[in-house]
Amino acid sequence: MRHRIWVLVLGAACLSAHPAPADERPAAAATQPPPAGAAEAPTKVTTVEGITEYRLPNGLRVLLYPDRSKPVVTVNVTVLVGSRHEGYGETGMAHLLEHMLFKGTPTRGNIKKLLGDRGANPWQATTGYDRTNYYETLPASDDNLAFALRLEADRMANSCLRREDLISEMTVVRNEFEAKENSPNLILNQRMMAAAFEWHNYGKRTIGNRADIERMPIDALRAFYKKHYRPDNMVLTVAGQFDETTALGYVARYFGPLRKPAHKLDPTYTQEPPQDGERQVALRRVGTGGAVGLVYHVPAASHPDFAAVDVLARCLGREPGGRVYTALVESKKSTSVSAGAWEMHDPGVLVVAADAAAGGLDATRAALIDAVEGLDRAPITDREVADALRGYAAGVEQFQADSNGFAVSLSEWIAAGDWRLFFVHRDRKLRVTAADVNRVARQYLVRSNRTTGVYDPTAKPERAPVPDAPPVEEVVRGYRGRTAVAAVEAFDPTPANLERHVTRGTLGPIKTALLPRKTRGDLVTVQLTLRYGNEESLTGTDTAAQFVPAMLLRGTRSHTRQQLTDEVNRLGAGVSTSGGTGSLTVVARAKRADLPATLRLVGEILREPAFPAAEFDRLKAETVQGLTAAAAEPMPRAVTALLRKVKGFPAGNIRHVPTPEGAIERYQGVTLEQVRAVYEKQLGAQAGELAVVGDFDPAVVTAELGRALAGWTSAVPYRRVETAVTPVGSGETIRIETPDKANAVYAAALAVPLAGTDPDYIALALGVDVLGGGESSRLWLRVREKDGLSYGVGASVSGSPTDRAAVFEIEAIANPANLARVDAAIAEEVDRLLADGVTDQELAAARKANREAVKVARSDDDHVVSLLAGQLARGWTFQREIDEERRIEALTPADVRAALRKYVDPKKLVIVHAGDLKKK
Repeated sequence: MRHRIWVLVLGAACLSAHPAPADERPAAAATQPPPAGAAEAPTKVTTVEGITEYRLPNGLRVLLYPDRSKPVVTVNVTVLVGSRHEGYGETGMAHLLEHMLFKGTPTRGNIKKLLGDRGANPWQATTGYDRTNYYETLPASDDNLAFALRLEADRMANSCLRREDLISEMTVVRNEFEAKENSPNLILNQRMMAAAFEWHNYGKRTIGNRADIERMPIDALRAFYKKHYRPDNMVLTVAGQFDETTALGYVARYFGPLRKPAHKLDPTYTQEPPQDGERQVALRRVGTGGAVGLVYHVPAASHPDFAAVDVLARCLGREPGGRVYTALVESKKSTSVSAGAWEMHDPGVLVVAADAAAGGLDATRAALIDAVEGLDRAPITDREVADALRGYAAGVEQFQADSNGFAVSLSEWIAAGDWRLFFVHRDRKLRVTAADVNRVARQYLVRSNRTTGVYDPTAKPERAPVPDAPPVEEVVRGYRGRTAVAAVEAFDPTPANLERHVTRGTLGPIKTALLPRKTRGDLVTVQLTLRYGNEESLTGTDTAAQFVPAMLLRGTRSHTRQQLTDEVNRLGAGVSTSGGTGSLTVVARAKRADLPATLRLVGEILREPAFPAAEFDRLKAETVQGLTAAAAEPMPRAVTALLRKVKGFPAGNIRHVPTPEGAIERYQGVTLEQVRAVYEKQLGAQAGELAVVGDFDPAVVTAELGRALAGWTSAVPYRRVETAVTPVGSGETIRIETPDKANAVYAAALAVPLAGTDPDYIALALGVDVLGGGESSRLWLRVREKDGLSYGVGASVSGSPTDRAAVFEIEAIANPANLARVDAAIAEEVDRLLADGVTDQELAAARKANREAVKVARSDDDHVVSLLAGQLARGWTFQREIDEERRIEALTPADVRAALRKYVDPKKLVIVHAGDLKKK
């Protein structure tokens, strides 16, 4: 018989509200299914579209979503506590508690390190208005599933909430608070929410009030934890590749012993009264661009009207074609707009926003209000609703196909009342008509229900009551949903197995790698990269070349931008473009049946661009405004300063990095004729790579793209532009003032003459991982965990796979007053690593984390497509992956130390401090 272990709370001891979970066992034993009768079996509640809900006797709800298509498993615990549940003086408590739950339990130490050592990617925790959730994605195995469930059950019940941990973590959370303070748009949104909600906690920031964060009593935090972290207030979701019977056994074993308190957890009951007049917010902060926002109260996510409100938001903010986009961006009153309805447990908001030049705020505000509240004069049409829903239908189908991401996102609907609300809302939304949209617009988009946020306020009164949400059990009762996404056989993404399935060849001068396999939802990903030009032809035209990828999607000779977007949505596909110096990449995602039409559209985009002048003007204005805004921020300025040092080429050289002001001047000077000239004179299909992964017929892909690329040549020969760095002789510290920014940046860099193929590169990379590669690294444990100086700190080495042009970097954010301490702590850790090297344990952990992270990455088709394309460009196969993994396994601590001491010289580090450095 197992004895129950209780921990008495004395002073700063660990807090344990429940019996400890099953004891730690060796990994092999821990993966065995629980013995029959070890815990009372969960009771099945319902199944909807492949997701089955169970309930434990202690009230815990369990959702199982099996998916054998990817060899990963995700565990997500949704705790129904967020900022909505905080009382006076408790603002930010739910979020601060989220941080504290990574500090350990009586049987476990640093949870971030435990997850990192297992290769969890991603692992995270987030806090919202209505919930907090904790999740991790691991390589699929019974051992990893048992580990994750055992860990989550333990920290949900037995976390150590120590006073000393709170003291250090408080400064980390405060630093996160300060980082958000750097964004005027975020602060404007918060101010609008605060004005819109006088009584309800939705008006309070999730991260909390600064004073509450700094003064949080440990006893209050413990009481909050004990009150809300209970099994009947949690929903556990398991998704991915696992055996359901085994998973239920583990759930019963580890979560079953958690005791449900005898007292009932009372629900929140504050209700925001109807707004009876326009409210206004004025924000004046240092910045280069203005913004205008509108907030309207709307029903809760469970209310029948919310579906129409959601469609209304898409009709307003869709880009291009949305009402607000058409009214503001096309008239040049704004460069960027957005609109969204937030799914919330209680009546929430619809938010519409637009940025604007500082001198045009009044015109932008007037145009925004007129576009939103003028729908009675020009109602939303059936066509607009159909266009909005077409894009939504395509996106939601692909979203559901990603079982791991979907399982985490269900937290929002769980918090709204029940996970099945996602499906109820989807079905409601797809039935919405233009009449529904115009009805809710008349009811909620009225002056009296509006909160306006600008840097210059105005005001007017009226009233718009918002109905209560119906009982959620009535909304979801008897709901069965649609047919679940078809399951597929498991595919083992090891390098050897991937190599067995890939076929390499050519399509004219284009190198090809085709990997057909069954996928969940019959999806396929295509990546085509075209390489063009050379150093001589691109010099002086490289800035214009940066506009080419985006302009290709702005219209063709047969389709406007809006028509292109509509056609992609009709196909349920996705098409994106990107590019660098001398390269253009197109990525297309579609179902097998829609792939031929999607590829024909890609061919049209590549071969028949229209380069419309109005779209170029909008793209240019948007780009310049983004660069102008970044020029006032500490991080972009610090990074630019470092790049100018490690890539210190003179003006006129294609590798030259301009100042922020120089970059703005460059982009302002680009003309449409220059962009069109790059396309017409240099671009072609004379070199490149095509990689395809998913459910497709190779003959269809090669036929469609072969026709699209046939005869497309350029008189300009292609020669790859090599990357390069310029090692500096001695280090220096650069100070950059960015006034009125609460958060500051430490950044350091060093040019390293290494390519990814050099034998020393892997040893150096693993050494840098030990220094700052994750949550178990030395910099993280010192600067964040021990000293509590930074919300984020890390180190990396990156560069070209073939050119000797790597860069070693360290970055951290901090309060400006703490930069000197951050600088000193980082210097100490770098010196200690160079002097002592890495331990056997650190190297083993770095190896394992790298091994597991690579496994998770290779389970993602987008990653495999990029990997194949990179191999084609360099003449490699997956044998290189196999050889690299062997070299990593063969590394010794001496190898790592030698590489670190050879290439990392602290005396040559260029360090940047950027922020409001005059602040005390």
